[in-house]
Amino acid sequence: MGCSSEGFAAALRAAAEVVAEHRTELIELDRAIGDGDHGENLSRGFTAIVSALETEVPATPGAVAKLAATTLISKVGGAAGPLYGTAFLRASAKLGDAAEIDVPLLLEALRAALEGVQARGKAVGGDATMVDALIPAVSAAEGAAAADASVAEVLAAAADAADRGAESTVDLVPRKGRASYLGERAVGHLDPGARSTALLLRAFAEAAR
Repeated sequence: MGCSSEGFAAALRAAAEVVAEHRTELIELDRAIGDGDHGENLSRGFTAIVSALETEVPATPGAVAKLAATTLISKVGGAAGPLYGTAFLRASAKLGDAAEIDVPLLLEALRAALEGVQARGKAVGGDATMVDALIPAVSAAEGAAAADASVAEVLAAAADAADRGAESTVDLVPRKGRASYLGERAVGHLDPGARSTALLLRAFAEAAR
């Protein structure tokens, strides 16, 4: 069973609740190695997405993703807006006019989101960024899909891998963003973008259940 535009909208509302719940945590993670605005910016962006969805839910999942993208890009400062906005924008292009997100389309959207984030942020695996959560998430999603998993199961596998990927940033020396200015002093800190990526994927997985 695929995910409709209403289902995607519900997942975004669930994600907004998770971001709000973890807002302080994300602020504190970012304050330790950055400028401390990640939690506030992301919360503002997802609150704006929910507000936009209250007016009207677009007809297709691709259009829902595009709404999320344009809202984040226009409403969110710092790195979070452009990076997550690009992720949703690239995903929306892959989703196109499809009425539902099935597993093959979900994989295309996840791959496109990762490629978009990497193109925008110029980060690779091991740089201690959200990419360190996204790369294993996409790989795990592909593995689950190959084993005939459902959309919910694919997202759950992605979320599990993203959790592990985010935790791996604790031992890495950041090579991108403000954290890179700290060099070795940033080792021991969880990257806030990787953490928020894992939180969002978990929210999507729970909503898909």
